[in-house]
Amino acid sequence: MEQTVRVRRLLPDAMAEVICIRESACSGDCHKCSGCGAAKQTMLLTAKNPIGAQPGDLVVVSSESKSVLQAAAVLYLLPLLLFLVGYLLGESLWQRGGLVSIACTLVGVALIKVYDRRLSKKNIAYTITAYVGKSPC
Repeated sequence: MEQTVRVRRLLPDAMAEVICIRESACSGDCHKCSGCGAAKQTMLLTAKNPIGAQPGDLVVVSSESKSVLQAAAVLYLLPLLLFLVGYLLGESLWQRGGLVSIACTLVGVALIKVYDRRLSKKNIAYTITAYVGKSPC
């Protein structure tokens, strides 16, 4: 996965702190549609700096796609799969497919919470791979 970020400062051991600004899918223009009010979220990340980028440089940062795809699969597929399994088991065994499927979905949500806590302890490795442009400042 690649993203454009700005180098904030240099760190020891050929590392750099970069600023990543995440915007909501609707671009935060909620006053037009009276939507969610989502705002921009600024994140500070640490990335390997093999190209020698300097503070203020606009660069491309890449990360391993495997962890992002794995998290998406757990987030979206696990509750759906447990819901379907719960429904099928509930219908065939107890004639209460809806209740069992909801219970299985809640178990899936609990598993996602556990997975999220484990994932937040892991550091995703980011690497600066290319320049996008120089800052005018």
